[in-house]
Amino acid sequence: MRIVALDTVVVGARMRNWVFVKVGTDEGLVGWGEATTEWKTRSVVGAVRDLGPLVLGQDPFRLEHLWQSMWRHQYWPPGVVVASAISGIDQALHDIKAQALGVPLYELLGGAVREHIRLYDHLGGGDPSDVYAVPEPRRFAEAALASVAEGYTAIKLLPVPPTDPLPGAAVLRNAVAVLESVREAVGDDVEIMIDLHGRTTADGAIAVARALAPLRPWFLEEPVQPDQAEALPRIAAAGVPLATGERLVGRAQFRRVLEQRAVAVIQPDVCHCGGVSEMKRIAALAETYDVAVAPHNPLGPIATAHNLHFAASTPNWLVQEQMRNAAPWWDEVVTAPMHFQNGEAPLPHGPGLGVAIDEAAAHGFPYEPEDQLAAAVLHDGSVTDW
Repeated sequence: MRIVALDTVVVGARMRNWVFVKVGTDEGLVGWGEATTEWKTRSVVGAVRDLGPLVLGQDPFRLEHLWQSMWRHQYWPPGVVVASAISGIDQALHDIKAQALGVPLYELLGGAVREHIRLYDHLGGGDPSDVYAVPEPRRFAEAALASVAEGYTAIKLLPVPPTDPLPGAAVLRNAVAVLESVREAVGDDVEIMIDLHGRTTADGAIAVARALAPLRPWFLEEPVQPDQAEALPRIAAAGVPLATGERLVGRAQFRRVLEQRAVAVIQPDVCHCGGVSEMKRIAALAETYDVAVAPHNPLGPIATAHNLHFAASTPNWLVQEQMRNAAPWWDEVVTAPMHFQNGEAPLPHGPGLGVAIDEAAAHGFPYEPEDQLAAAVLHDGSVTDW
């Protein structure tokens, strides 16, 4: 068997474009991966094409060899664009091999270690029409109740808008009001995660953690930008478990974080970190530090499917992110709907990934520029982190 085709299918999905990677073989098998990268859509599509000479004509069963070739044969170390392209191709190659062997993809990853997969719902910033608005406690409480009604036992919030590096008293008071409102609405047994999105400095994250700690957040996500790993121990001392990793590429960047011994959870993204191959290695590295894995995933259905296979086969996996209110045409662009019930997913069915892109349907939702979220500014007009 040889790889004879490498292509992408881009689907507009409101606040991002889903970039699906299609790998075809001379025996008719087609594998699917996802390389969705916000505001880098056209760059990632180009990077997939650039990797063609390293992949076309090769044996798709040589997963490790092809990963090593894509990662190391380009001279420049992969950044997020190239790593995302590699990730999508690597996922698709796993799909092909599992299909050819007639087994679910998770069997290639060591087999099932659990019987079902717990999901959590990401509620975003509370107002999908204005991501910069001051978060409203009532809106969050309503969204949280809707998630719990669907069976979710864990939810994530963004209660701090793009803000000054050191959030002021008003921002902290509102964040507390949001979490109090949600906690009162859903009760004590629903886990609530707080996403800071790297919007604060270390001292700002400490202020947020201290303010929210009495309300028992499950973890505080991305408290600082990804290049500030050395600040993590100081933030962790504020008393809330930390999670990070959605913007890290490759196991070496995760090692730097893990060596700080300050995080409870790492969050690799299968679309960016190096694909299924590298995410399994990152998880094994985290296991040696007694750290759990909760993959980042506000992305499309193919990334979600790969994450479910990863979850099925990874012992130190904790919970899987799922953005329930993503683009409403989620099920329309795949060949079979993905079934989530009572905040859980069953083990994926094979052979292979168990789902593919319906290309005819996908073409009904074309690429759209993602400029509506790319310019976070403060009240004085200065640039801040989104």
